[in-house]
Amino acid sequence: MNFLKRVLGSSPKQELVIIPSGRLYLSRSQNSVKGYSECIFKDAVASVRRTTTEFHFQIVVQRAYEEGEEQLEDEEYEESFDEYTFLIDEALHFRESRSDEGQAIFAWKDLLGDPGDLYEFVCDEATDTSVIKDFFRIVLQCQYERKYSKSSKLVSDEELAEFIHIGHTQSPPSPKAAASPARSAPTTPGRRRSSVQATAVAPATPGAVSAAMDEKYKVKSVLGGDEAELHIFDASTGVFLLQENAVSASVKDLGGWSYWLDVASAKKSVLGFLITPDINPVFNYEHLSFIFNYYADDGSASSWLLRFKDADTLEHFQEILMRALWESLNQQSWVKANYDERDYVLQAFNDMSMEDAPLEEEEEEEEEEFEDADKEAPPETETYDEDEDYDNQLGNREFQGEGKNSQLAVGYKHDRSFVVRGNKLGVFKHTPENTLAFSTTIDNLRTPDGKSFSPAKVMLHAEDSSMILQNPNNKNSLFSMDLEYGKVVDEWKIHEDVPITSFTPSKKFSQMTSEPTFVGISDNSLFRVDPRLAGNKLVDSEHQSYATKSAFSAVATTDMGHLAVASAKGDIRLYDRLGIRAKTQIPALGEAIIGLDVSADGHWILATCKTYLLLIDATIRDGKYAGQLGFQRSFAKDSKPRPKCLQLSPEHVAQMQAETKQPLSFTQGHFNTGVNSKETTIVSSSGPYVMTWNLKQILRGDKTSYIIKRYSDRVTADNFKFGSDKNVIVALPDDVGMVSKRSFKKPTRESIATPVKAFRE
Repeated sequence: MNFLKRVLGSSPKQELVIIPSGRLYLSRSQNSVKGYSECIFKDAVASVRRTTTEFHFQIVVQRAYEEGEEQLEDEEYEESFDEYTFLIDEALHFRESRSDEGQAIFAWKDLLGDPGDLYEFVCDEATDTSVIKDFFRIVLQCQYERKYSKSSKLVSDEELAEFIHIGHTQSPPSPKAAASPARSAPTTPGRRRSSVQATAVAPATPGAVSAAMDEKYKVKSVLGGDEAELHIFDASTGVFLLQENAVSASVKDLGGWSYWLDVASAKKSVLGFLITPDINPVFNYEHLSFIFNYYADDGSASSWLLRFKDADTLEHFQEILMRALWESLNQQSWVKANYDERDYVLQAFNDMSMEDAPLEEEEEEEEEEFEDADKEAPPETETYDEDEDYDNQLGNREFQGEGKNSQLAVGYKHDRSFVVRGNKLGVFKHTPENTLAFSTTIDNLRTPDGKSFSPAKVMLHAEDSSMILQNPNNKNSLFSMDLEYGKVVDEWKIHEDVPITSFTPSKKFSQMTSEPTFVGISDNSLFRVDPRLAGNKLVDSEHQSYATKSAFSAVATTDMGHLAVASAKGDIRLYDRLGIRAKTQIPALGEAIIGLDVSADGHWILATCKTYLLLIDATIRDGKYAGQLGFQRSFAKDSKPRPKCLQLSPEHVAQMQAETKQPLSFTQGHFNTGVNSKETTIVSSSGPYVMTWNLKQILRGDKTSYIIKRYSDRVTADNFKFGSDKNVIVALPDDVGMVSKRSFKKPTRESIATPVKAFRE
């Protein structure tokens, strides 16, 4: 008999089956320091309940009260926890057993607890045997429906067998020996407080989050809020588990451009935190969800999901949340920004593929070949022979000394890479086997007048025969090193009133030529530098300065010499040449831009922020200038390019930060590049993780278009080998190597948790 059909067909109620009497325990593993067993409810009712989501059901355990007891509890305590809910999923390892006294016990894993922790519902001795059988089979059927997203109407016993688990259960103490948990804070999913929640909401009282917030902040106003379901991501199963059927998610203005997100159920506050970019916001309209990360004071991270009833509700909440985030970053009113700018911000964070970026047939074929090559890659094991690692990296042992590896410059003209370590420069040769071989160390970098310094920025120049270095203690000059002699030979004074922020070749591949000039930016200007000039090297006729503080932070050029300039405010300006005003200004999303790259043809712009990367199509798609670039012509007022926000999925971020105890912080992203080659891949890193994104997959809307490689130490710099997207050069604080992209893996719990100890390709 199909029990789901029997119950659903006979009653409109939400409960499919009910066990009227029993006890709920949290039984811990024998090695747990938290104790052996805890009685949660000494008198409880267990049921299987359907949810508002098709094929999703819950085990619900409710505390039972004797007459008058509930009223007494309410008078004595502001809040009592009387219901625990568990999303029925095969990850629970639901099982049935018998106690020594013959009582039926239903047990399932505590997915958010320590390994081995179980919840156990001990049925009353008087429970009818048929009810116990019904309960067990219905839970199996619910697991079947969730896994396969189809009705269990005709499911056979053989098909349900995959969900039967015969495992260890504890032996709970008798009810007389068990302590009543009525006054304890819960520790279960649903109404329970997870370890993350316990950090966020220390007091077990109604409105605890709001009360704690009010101690430090004063709420100025409430921007708005919406009703939703609350789910938490379980890393062990890779699914979001329902925590609360109904919560109110509201954004509160604390004044001073600070905002608070408060998530509360009818009885209590569940989560509360300041809204910053580190929450890694993702809006998914396909699943009507807002996904975000929460960071506890101890460095632990968790990923949460709010699911809204419809797209209109999600859109309303998105505008409230993004307004708060944008205002906190820009320190100005959202409502004063024009409609196009606000729409630009909202669209950038929508979980959707880039609009108006169709793939041509030859690009599709190229992508298929690219993907096939990746699929054919031999599997990479994560076991290492330490002797083999050292044998392959003898050069790295020679490039040692004070300081840490901080910067990387990859040669274009010759097969060399250069690594800055304090006031030393390590030179590494690219071998035919695609590894790095140590060549030499240039010791004690010093100015022509003998002052030692550690470069803040370096750039190869003049056919890779020289290197331009910046002394962080002298922002108005740059220094030229002759790489053949290994010596700084000249100081170029830029301008006494123009401290240089960053610099880049005049054209994308100028470092492969003898072109002497290059481009520089200051806080509020961009200019050409010509070392051949007498006195100051800044070219006055090619100097564009702004009266207001622009906070320029990064610059990049195309093969034609068009320029992209980004700022710490988050906006990007596009120029067709130096000395004139920008043709296009792309609005800021909020975060400061810390790095910039441009494809050789100027089609794509890649901007790096702390918690995400932005991929921007610079091609004008319609109107009289259709087909031209934003470097050459201005976009129409209502057709600014829509950026594609490259974010790591919140669950991956949560897993990474559980490992590193550090928030995201991307290094500058780079396209692969080479003369007459096409950009296909993007590389960046955060902490010990190097990530590459497949450009074509991004444009097709693939939400998992990145692969990763984890190291045992922080990655300080990374870039592709020139002319290839197959090999990445990676610098760690005390090591450097070239790795094959084939050794990168899809982000999984295992690949995120397993570090590579050394380079060995």
